[in-house]
Amino acid sequence: MKTGYFVTGFPGFISEKLLRKWLNEDDEKNIYLLVLPSFQQKAAARIEQIRNEVSTASSIHIVQGDITKKDLGLSATVSIHLRDKIHYVWHLAAAYDLAIDKPTAYRVNVTGTYNVNEWVKSLAQLKRYIYFSTAYVAGRRTGVVNEQDLIRPDQFRNAYEETKFEAEVLVENMKSDFPVTIMRPGIVKGDTKTGETSKFDGPYYLLNIFDKTKRIPRIPYISRSSATLNVVPVEYVVEASSWLGRSEKSAGKTYHLTDPNPYPAREIYRFLMQKQTGKRPSGFISNQLMDKILAIPAARKHLGAEREGLEYFFWEGKFDQSQAAEDLKESGIFCADFLEGLDAMVAFYNRHKDEKSFHTSIK
Repeated sequence: MKTGYFVTGFPGFISEKLLRKWLNEDDEKNIYLLVLPSFQQKAAARIEQIRNEVSTASSIHIVQGDITKKDLGLSATVSIHLRDKIHYVWHLAAAYDLAIDKPTAYRVNVTGTYNVNEWVKSLAQLKRYIYFSTAYVAGRRTGVVNEQDLIRPDQFRNAYEETKFEAEVLVENMKSDFPVTIMRPGIVKGDTKTGETSKFDGPYYLLNIFDKTKRIPRIPYISRSSATLNVVPVEYVVEASSWLGRSEKSAGKTYHLTDPNPYPAREIYRFLMQKQTGKRPSGFISNQLMDKILAIPAARKHLGAEREGLEYFFWEGKFDQSQAAEDLKESGIFCADFLEGLDAMVAFYNRHKDEKSFHTSIK
């Protein structure tokens, strides 16, 4: 019998990258993609494109459903059909917007994960349940954050972080009875070699700002903070999670898929400014002043940057990823240096910066 994969979150960027990787492997798989009805046409088009690009013996099936509904919105017939066919569940579906309202974030991230958890418990042949969380469930905790830590911080920066924490707690509680592996990526950017990404958020907000202000004679640093910014290329997240999610030694573990050698946020700021504008930062403005600027809707829409993303550049915390490094030793998988992908990142941005589909909706 073919190995059965069930994936939520398609046609998202990471889920599509995982799909392409699996299709290029030698073993045959039955891959079931849970897709919202509103995304069915887009998902079908992406799958058709992938089929034309990848020669594979594996099968791809679209399953219409919705994680916010009981039994994932699947009929009893479909659930019964899948019960004995699924060996690996990869739960990537989430509301990722940093500016999202809490009720929506809770419905998708917490209620949705609860529903996936309950459905997973019904699977007769389950080998692994892989849940994609975020390293930033740490919220505003400072100092070193370990992979085994799941400690509620005093404060979260936004509803996204808080609801991902609540969802991870639900998955963590399954570890004693089910083979669970939790992935916590850092801030994901595009591919190191090609620069390909699906959305210009995270560090791309800086490129938006620099592109809008490049004619200003002097562009200052934002604050004098020495904090690091943990940015990871998408191919590391895909390769590492695919390896770890199917490794026998990873059951019951949580992994930080983060850069072990992150650059100071100020350096990333300088790298991106020089590459996009040819200028170096000059002088400083406080992060409080920048926050006031981004508090003005017209200003943040013009600059193409969410206010909620600003604080990540000043967070005095670091992610330990020693368990991930240990369990990836035999894989040959490692996180590329941020500078290795800088040229490709900025080139991809400039090729697509005028395409609305790449930009997040700034509220």
